[in-house]
Amino acid sequence: MFSNPQETLKKIFGYDSFRPPQQEIIEGLIRGEDAFVLMPTGGGKSLCYQIPALHRPGVGIVVSPLISLMKDQVDALKSCGVRAAFYNSSQNSTEARRVLAQLHNGELDLLYIAPERLLGNDFVERLREIPIALFAIDEAHCISQWGHDFRPEYSRLGQLRQIFPHIPFIALTATAEPHTRQDILARLGLAPSQAYVAGFDRPNIRYTVLAKQKPFSQLLSFLKERRNEAGIVYCLSRKRVESVAAQLVAAGFGAAAYHAGLPPAERGRVQEDFLRDEVRIIVATVAFGMGIDKSNIRYVVHYDLPKNIEGYYQETGRAGRDGLAAEALLLFGYGDIAVARGLIENSGNPEQKRIELHKLNSMVGFAETLTCRRQVLLGYFGERLRNPCGNCDICLNPPELVDVTEDARKALSCVYRVGQRFGMGHVIDVLRGSRNERLLQLGHDRLSTYGIGAEKSQEYWGSLLRHLVQQGYLEQDVGNYSVLTLKGTAQPLLRGEQALRMALPRSKPLTAGKSARRESGNLEYDQVLFANLRALRKNLADAAGVPPFVIFSDRALAEMAASLPSDAEAFLAIHGVGAHKLELYGKAFLAEIGKFRQREEG
Repeated sequence: MFSNPQETLKKIFGYDSFRPPQQEIIEGLIRGEDAFVLMPTGGGKSLCYQIPALHRPGVGIVVSPLISLMKDQVDALKSCGVRAAFYNSSQNSTEARRVLAQLHNGELDLLYIAPERLLGNDFVERLREIPIALFAIDEAHCISQWGHDFRPEYSRLGQLRQIFPHIPFIALTATAEPHTRQDILARLGLAPSQAYVAGFDRPNIRYTVLAKQKPFSQLLSFLKERRNEAGIVYCLSRKRVESVAAQLVAAGFGAAAYHAGLPPAERGRVQEDFLRDEVRIIVATVAFGMGIDKSNIRYVVHYDLPKNIEGYYQETGRAGRDGLAAEALLLFGYGDIAVARGLIENSGNPEQKRIELHKLNSMVGFAETLTCRRQVLLGYFGERLRNPCGNCDICLNPPELVDVTEDARKALSCVYRVGQRFGMGHVIDVLRGSRNERLLQLGHDRLSTYGIGAEKSQEYWGSLLRHLVQQGYLEQDVGNYSVLTLKGTAQPLLRGEQALRMALPRSKPLTAGKSARRESGNLEYDQVLFANLRALRKNLADAAGVPPFVIFSDRALAEMAASLPSDAEAFLAIHGVGAHKLELYGKAFLAEIGKFRQREEG
């Protein structure tokens, strides 16, 4: 094995340099320290445990929630020459025994396993006999009741800390707002000083929200220039998934439906066809995608409003994992709010219902916002983007701004007058002069702010209060019944020393912007050669029985089509090309590039 992580990064994985804070995390784990890692999808979380597992004695145990994710990760690692395997319910007894034999014989660097299998059937006892390099808990937000995808079986993983007190732990997720982060640290016994937050921004993704009017026509308009690109369309219900998929097929698109109501064999076939570029578009419920490692998804469309920002962020993050330009389109209709609220109200857990309703309101706030969407999105996760992003529909087509200073002062004053002990609904009721029974019992009809906003609609005050939260003048505490409190930054605005503007709602729906640029940064590449390299990649992937992106990412192909490497040394300089991939695929790709050179020069 290699002497240092930098050498492993280049020789095995084909990358020239670490992204912040990968190297610090990796070196800490190699020393035996724990880590909590919050890093955006496509940001390089997997390397944070894969490289330490190659440098520490024993096998790295990776807890993963979905079988598809395990298979993709293992395929990718094997293509780089890493000894990896998974152990889950998809294997027959012969395959399972072979993996266990490899585990006991010290023939594995990494083993991927589901939490149920790890904690059941005496598997923990089996691990006591085996040198373990580290434990990696992937999709760690599943541990927390605040997480958008809480899984009870994940909550038991804290037991491993007592059983293996001297083995380093790393917990990783792309989606965790502050409450979820704190819960993960507490449940796994990780110290706040061991938390690494790399940021949530995915600058290559363009965020667009359209007012939903004729949704299928809007979808067709968006897709018409993207026929040869891979994408996902998310719908809230199984019925709508099947309807939209059938309509797309009738319109001539290569699409397939995916939801939990389909037979397992059908779901597996659809997913495999998508991974192998046999089907371009998957229309799905959120049952699809959590474990999808496909790097060349170019767009994600939400046909319906997601139930929370965490889910929206994670689902849109499946686009553009290779760093190339990608798009996220949300069709937003107010009828969707009622549907999503109805799904949440069916929950039998009052506390969980309260949390989820708060999250839905935050999602509505994102869809309604008329300021930079990326600022709102990152702000939800506690990250501040100082300047507008320049790559969302609001930045690209700015709405009209109006002065709302006086109304903002009324709203802030009302929050103060009710004692900073109530949520948005109650504050709006006071502002609009409601006669509801609870307000009257509290005597809030005698406050100076009672009725001072009666001429404005409930929707207007809701938008303004959300704007004040998004701009950092108010804080909305989800852990305390979504109570609104004033932040220190509100004082200059309250005193009239500062002005505030807000965008007016648009009277007409936006149209989808132009296609995102087909470039990697400012890298221009030949489209014909790129298409030829994709065809070669597909043939090699089919022969090897793996998805095309496991061979090389679109970004790697784009770099090849731009720099036209002519020998092994130049080919190794391509992003994602390591020694093992050079040996496996270098000759074929260099030959294809050579043929292109000859045609161009001839």
